[in-house]
Amino acid sequence: MSVSAKHIATFLLGAAAGAAALKYSSMSDEEKEKLMASLKEKAGKVKDEAETTFEKAKDYFSELTTKGGESLKDHWADAENFLKDLFKGKEDGGEKATPA
Repeated sequence: MSVSAKHIATFLLGAAAGAAALKYSSMSDEEKEKLMASLKEKAGKVKDEAETTFEKAKDYFSELTTKGGESLKDHWADAENFLKDLFKGKEDGGEKATPA
């Protein structure tokens, strides 16, 4: 049976969780309260940053959609003519008509 990176990571995560539980159980009540307050503060900061990032991403994709639509409108005539020329050549038996 081989040991993969996944097994090693699982073992290390379990060892870290065990060490944290041992340290937490040996803390006084005052230290536990300080730790919980610190964790709540850090979680609040992470939540605020995530909400800000989500709003920025929402605005970015909205702007991207608008600009993409405008760009498509600007270049549609060129693309339409290109496709007409491309498929017209196939309909004519693969030979393009030469102007006289």
